[in-house]
Amino acid sequence: VQLAESGGGSVQAGGSLRLSCEASGRTDRVHDMGWFRQAPGKEREFVAALAWTTGRTYYADSVKGRVFISGDNAKNTVYLQMDSLKAEDTAVYYCAAGNAGGPYVSVWNYEYWGQGTQVTVSS
Repeated sequence: VQLAESGGGSVQAGGSLRLSCEASGRTDRVHDMGWFRQAPGKEREFVAALAWTTGRTYYADSVKGRVFISGDNAKNTVYLQMDSLKAEDTAVYYCAAGNAGGPYVSVWNYEYWGQGTQVTVSS
């Protein structure tokens, strides 16, 4: 499975960005897709996840109400809509995919990772 992210960039605080992640290859192995982020000097942290089989979504407390994950099964693509962005949202955002079925907040739930896309929010 290969994951290709797009949509990162620079935005002012309060602005919005939409990230996309397209899966290719053995997508039948993918049941869960998620987004993580990593800021300089910090560990990679969970942002949001989507369980394809149930449609359930999961969010980190730090982004609830501002970030929304959705997916298009026909396109094997998951999206991350980020609104009301803050300077602390600045990080490299990684798309992840797996089939372990949880825990969705853990990096260990995901077998496949994208290369990452930079999101920079200026205050």
